[in-house]
Amino acid sequence: MNSMDLDGNGGNKRVFHRLSGGPSTTGNHNKQQPSKVCYHWRAGNCNRWPCPFLHGELPPSVPATNGNASSKRFADDSEFSGPRQARRSSNFQSNSSWGRVGNSRVVRKTEKVCNFWVQGKCNYKENCRFLHSWSLGEGFSLLTQLEGHQNVVNGIALPSGSDKLYTGSKDGTVRAWDCASGQCMGVITLGGEVGCMISEGPWIFVGIPNAVKAWNTQTNTELSLSGPVGQVYAMVVGNDLLFAGTQDAAILAWKFNASSNCFEPAASLKGHTVAVVSLVVGANRLYSGSMDHSIRVWSLETLQCLQTLTEHTSVVMSLLCWDQFLLSCSLDQTIKVWVATESGNLESTYTHNEEHGLLTLCGMPDLEAKPVLMCSCNDNSVRLYDLPSFSERGKIFAKKEIRAIEVGPGGLFFTGDGTGQVKVWKWLAEPTATV
Repeated sequence: MNSMDLDGNGGNKRVFHRLSGGPSTTGNHNKQQPSKVCYHWRAGNCNRWPCPFLHGELPPSVPATNGNASSKRFADDSEFSGPRQARRSSNFQSNSSWGRVGNSRVVRKTEKVCNFWVQGKCNYKENCRFLHSWSLGEGFSLLTQLEGHQNVVNGIALPSGSDKLYTGSKDGTVRAWDCASGQCMGVITLGGEVGCMISEGPWIFVGIPNAVKAWNTQTNTELSLSGPVGQVYAMVVGNDLLFAGTQDAAILAWKFNASSNCFEPAASLKGHTVAVVSLVVGANRLYSGSMDHSIRVWSLETLQCLQTLTEHTSVVMSLLCWDQFLLSCSLDQTIKVWVATESGNLESTYTHNEEHGLLTLCGMPDLEAKPVLMCSCNDNSVRLYDLPSFSERGKIFAKKEIRAIEVGPGGLFFTGDGTGQVKVWKWLAEPTATV
């Protein structure tokens, strides 16, 4: 899928800069300008013109920032790793530039999508004080929206060698979408809620209650892997093993047997006390996050637990390996950055705080090869940050929580939300300055 391009009519609308209307007087030219903000305007439904109250907010005072604050990045070969990309180095190194103030491109922190615009009936148009767009920020745009799922999308997969995008939902189906037209090419009914979905090479793995379904998109081979107890919430491939995190707190592993063309049970990793909901592989390690608030570090060679991290105070929803670091996010409203000490044990080196619980992490480079972190929050938004500075790049909004984010080729990325809608986004080239 080197030339994947999903076309559609869902292009990103311009984000309008709201200018507050000047206060008006009613017959008394010597009267002082009102200092009260219109209650109806704040609610988005003032129909008085002229209105005797302010249609605007006073700008908050902006604290001075240090223009020399460092935004130093890591080596040019920094990369994200995930299910299909193991890290090349096992030597973690600390870095002092986490969370430094950079040149944040988004300065408006409290934005809300207009509910009337979502319903297609906002009469204020460009004068509306709320966003008429599913995103805020520059450098990326919405290409199209894929409609069809009836419940939350929990997995998005792009198997290699295929011209289709696959999405899995809690509605019990997997949909295949044509990458050229964006049309749904087929629906597979599984008989159980999709808890997660990944791809590895030509294979697609779908986690459902008490099983993992596997399809080879090149040979049309279909397999069912038994063993899980309860819902399968997370999967990852590492060291030629498929790992699945399950509702009963176990991590099951299978190895593919080429001669018999099947996946054979290889191990069951025990240690978590409740459901395992996130997995990632990096630095010859398997990292698992659980509803028991902990992260466990496993050796990919011995499959033994090497360390348990207990700094999160709620469910560890997602894990991500980037460069020499492990990133974790939780419903406790924090993203933690972990680095290895000389002894090899991980310790938290930086904590980023959000105002809402965090659901999933995804990383990718923009078109300038700068690393961008995307983190979904349970306020129905995704925050985009530069790394390692955590300077804000933009926001993406949805009608419900975004549970799945996946990276595609050529600057594409995908989001799936609680309504069943899948959106296709694309990074844009920065405009070149002319003299």
